[in-house]
Amino acid sequence: MTIEILTVIFVGFAGGLAVGTGFVAFLVVLGVIPRLTQLTKTMKRIHAYEWSAVVGAVVGGWMSLRHSILYVSKYWLIPIGLLHGVFIGMLAAALTEVLNVWPILAKRIGVEDKIVILLMAIAFGKVVGSLFHWIYFVDYFQ
Repeated sequence: MTIEILTVIFVGFAGGLAVGTGFVAFLVVLGVIPRLTQLTKTMKRIHAYEWSAVVGAVVGGWMSLRHSILYVSKYWLIPIGLLHGVFIGMLAAALTEVLNVWPILAKRIGVEDKIVILLMAIAFGKVVGSLFHWIYFVDYFQ
């Protein structure tokens, strides 16, 4: 193998480790899985929750690296969409529980009167970024 191929392999592996570590750190900092087991009163199944997050991340990463086309009925989009919605909803719920950090941070850096503007900027940035992604990067006619 040439040095270019080894470099690509190394950079790809390092990037994957960085993203995976960031995802796990994000879930750990937010405490999504323990909080979910606490809310649903299923503490005995915490390992199933953890493994489902790991398997979901691995399968999602694998599917994003391949140009996979699933030849299934369009009705499969309903449960898949619902599962994606549950995942995004769980992340949003976890973020709302962590939002108590913002008033403390704003008070420490001296912008407590501007906290609403700060939160609105985050929300509008997310909306504009999502719209930009869907308008420019999603190909409807494949």
